[in-house]
Amino acid sequence: MIDKIEQYFNFDELKTNFRTETLAGITTFVSMAYILFVNPNVLGAAGMSKGAIFTATALTSALGCLIMGLVAKYPFTVAPGLGINAFFTYTVVIGMGVSWKTALAGVFLASIIFIIITIFKIREAIINAIPKDMKLAIAAGIGLFIAFLGLQEGGIIVANESTLVGMGSLSIGTTWLTIFGIVVTAILMVKKIPGAVFIGMVLTTILGLVTKLIALPQGIVASVPSIKSTFMVAPQHIGDFNSIQMVMVVLTFLMVTFFDTAGTLVALAQQGGFMKDNELPRAGRALAADSTSMLVGSVLGTSPTSAYVEASAGIAVGGRSGFTSVIVAIFFLLSLFFSPLLSIITSNVTAPALIVVGVLMATSLKEIDWDKLEIAIPAFMTLVTMPLTYSISDGIAIGFIFYPITMITAKRGKEIHPLMYILALIFIFFFYITNK
Repeated sequence: MIDKIEQYFNFDELKTNFRTETLAGITTFVSMAYILFVNPNVLGAAGMSKGAIFTATALTSALGCLIMGLVAKYPFTVAPGLGINAFFTYTVVIGMGVSWKTALAGVFLASIIFIIITIFKIREAIINAIPKDMKLAIAAGIGLFIAFLGLQEGGIIVANESTLVGMGSLSIGTTWLTIFGIVVTAILMVKKIPGAVFIGMVLTTILGLVTKLIALPQGIVASVPSIKSTFMVAPQHIGDFNSIQMVMVVLTFLMVTFFDTAGTLVALAQQGGFMKDNELPRAGRALAADSTSMLVGSVLGTSPTSAYVEASAGIAVGGRSGFTSVIVAIFFLLSLFFSPLLSIITSNVTAPALIVVGVLMATSLKEIDWDKLEIAIPAFMTLVTMPLTYSISDGIAIGFIFYPITMITAKRGKEIHPLMYILALIFIFFFYITNK
């Protein structure tokens, strides 16, 4: 059995093995398992059943990761996106006064458009049209973003009325738990110990349980919550989209998810060394995993899916094949029955992994041509605005708008792919519409 798995996923060619891929899958799952609890809380504020959302999130994530692993054969993962779920609840449902059922229909329509442009390889063409320096900037920017996310989740960085952000309180025990995790993981990685990120998370969890900073789980096995209240609601409410406002909701779901996923795939591909001649082999298959899971997720009852930057934790452990994603899918399915155990994986446990992996992803900065300002300016705007706007897609948009401006100014306009001009115009229009 193991021999067939090794052959199917090309372990020898990728210089990996069953143990490493399994460990990478577990590490990735542990890093992104928070979405099982965060998503129900966010979408629950829109009036949806938290139990139904939990089940829909687990099933959608499992499907996306399974397709990614078996078809695209990459160690990338897919799940309902963090950030776009907040847009779903607080902007569309609460802000616009749209019912959650209509909002789900918007996700359903956006996913159909996604599938169409994926089939015609439009998404793949756009990703391949992005110049190498901008891809490197995207990778580094996402590294800064997830490091910032880790620092925030770990309590090291907090909101500050005077300076926007500031140092968190060191009198809080959970903050020290995060610091412990960072130090231990850093030491293990510098020592080049295999599985350093995962080991660091295990040691941090043990310390949290011993010091009672992490509560013991209330049980081991729990029944699977029903999705009856959300299942098939989306296609039943397509008729609600009869205004320009509703059309803009669909387009926003489409735009944000499109470039969140595109940027994340580029960053993960750079980290794992999968890029060949500035292109991602089997990119169409990877994008198909995302669009298919988004469609199924809308039918089950959850917000749009996207590729997850947390997959970088598994890649850092050594994951190089689709088997890593298959392991993640299996654990998402198991989580349906063992959800109480996941409660011990707190944000203070995952934060150190995000921070350290952010360091690894930021190393792509060294390959950017900083000596040429026409490259340096859009690259810098891309990487710095991702964490500051708390949005991968906004960072990409700002960088893509600057890129043709600086390149034309430097009399290098002929080097720009025509799609980059189109994207710049689309992003300008997108910002104009969404910030009225």
